[in-house]
Amino acid sequence: MNGLSTVLIVVGLFLVGGIISFVKQGMPKNLIVLLSIGAAMCLVAGVMRLEVWS
Repeated sequence: MNGLSTVLIVVGLFLVGGIISFVKQGMPKNLIVLLSIGAAMCLVAGVMRLEVWS
């Protein structure tokens, strides 16, 4: 596991925590959807950069 994949996974998990917080606060749905897309992209990019796939 290199540094960039670790950073991407940590940022993705941080954004997931933000999604949970925003849902509890009742923020607008389009903001939550945008944050969800960003979190998913970070997590997928981090997992795909792991060296277990090659």
